[in-house]
Amino acid sequence: MPETPTSPSPKLIPVIICGGAGTRLWPVSREAFPKPLMRLADGESLLQKTFLRACRLTSVNEVLIVTNRETYFLAKDDCRETDVDDIRLGFVLEPFARNTAAAIAAAALTVRERHGDNALMLVMPADHLITDLVPFDLAVHRAAEATQTGRIITFGIQPTRPETGFGYIEISAAVASAPLHEVCRFVEKPSVDVAEMYAHDGLHLWNSGMFCMRASTALTELAELAPLVANPVAQSFAEATRSEANDGYSVELDAVAFQRAENASIDYAVLERSSNLSVVPCEMGWSDVGSWQAISALTRPDTDGNRVQGTVSLHDVENCFIRGETRMIGALGVHDLIIVDTPDALLVAGSDRAEDVKKIVAQLELDGHQSCKLHRTVHRPWGTYTVLEEGDCFKIKRIVVKPSASLSLQMHHHRSEHWIVVSGCANVTCGETVSQLRANESSFISAGQKHRLTNPGVVDLVLIEVQCGEYLGEDDIVRFQDIYGRVPVQASNKEVA
Repeated sequence: MPETPTSPSPKLIPVIICGGAGTRLWPVSREAFPKPLMRLADGESLLQKTFLRACRLTSVNEVLIVTNRETYFLAKDDCRETDVDDIRLGFVLEPFARNTAAAIAAAALTVRERHGDNALMLVMPADHLITDLVPFDLAVHRAAEATQTGRIITFGIQPTRPETGFGYIEISAAVASAPLHEVCRFVEKPSVDVAEMYAHDGLHLWNSGMFCMRASTALTELAELAPLVANPVAQSFAEATRSEANDGYSVELDAVAFQRAENASIDYAVLERSSNLSVVPCEMGWSDVGSWQAISALTRPDTDGNRVQGTVSLHDVENCFIRGETRMIGALGVHDLIIVDTPDALLVAGSDRAEDVKKIVAQLELDGHQSCKLHRTVHRPWGTYTVLEEGDCFKIKRIVVKPSASLSLQMHHHRSEHWIVVSGCANVTCGETVSQLRANESSFISAGQKHRLTNPGVVDLVLIEVQCGEYLGEDDIVRFQDIYGRVPVQASNKEVA
């Protein structure tokens, strides 16, 4: 008797949601350099770890990342640094944040367009950590099988302690009784007493923020339960700008339509309202790495309970987490502190106040202070710039331009610039003139003059820029041409450099 042919398994596309400011991890995490991009003690970023975790799954040859247009090149470079070259990398680019429901709607539309209704989406936050990969692989396999019935499968983490900082998933039967459970309800972050009960009753799991489902299931649920998200995102996707390359693709959503989408989390918009939901209980070394206390737990303590990253000199110091980047940190006679130092901002907090760091960021935003958005070293698609010194009517930067990279053809209204090449080779466009500069040579660009800087070489171009003018804000720029697609529809619009 001939064998009955079996239909091929649906394609699994890991979808990494790479957004959020991570305000509890200030001053390392900032709006222009968010939490998924911050490096842990081992040198890898959270995004890199999530990307590598997705790439090792069986039969995966494509990963889709949803991120902000402004962090696109940072995220892309981060993934390519891993040297994984056999994975096609796709991006959905949001013009601005509209929370996870809109991000997942756009991802589902992309997956369906490229792979059909039955393709599976494994949705993962970019800023979570999983240390036990074999149980993770098994949980993904179970979830993928369960989605064949058209259900949404969430991943619930078995609690290891009472935790008031996480949401919970309530199930109807004890965890040990089955590998898959029906979801009774989602529970918001509980009080200490309730969290103590949840940790031991066997009926509550931490909500990991991960889930698996068909693209068609995601779109059907969103259309029924969250039309104020689904409809504008569908229009934004229909009017999106698409590009293809040998190693990947991008879908840049239309800003006008996307702005109309309701700002809602996927939990609120769909999961808490759906009757089509199951959960896979997991034990896989999961952490949302949501605070400096969580980051601290990743570092081995010394004999005094201190956890240190960087160069320090300590005397009579106990139970402190200290992280530095470039400067020596000295501490004397202090206990139970969090100390995080960056070149332009320092955090000192009680260990029991780690969750409240976001209050500092909120105040900085109210004050209009740049340290809530930018680091002293700012990443751009073409390289980086570092502010070395600034004062009234002047600013000095160190600029690094990657090989074959180019700044936009641009103009400033209020400042002039003097460029001095330190190393490498620079092609400088100034008005109608193009000149080439080498080390120790310089060029002057007056206010109002169109100009462009390009690195034609195979090594980094390093130069010092001296700005002079009455206004030196980063928004004093008009772009005319840009190889990274950053020229606005109206060339007279101003953008950050």
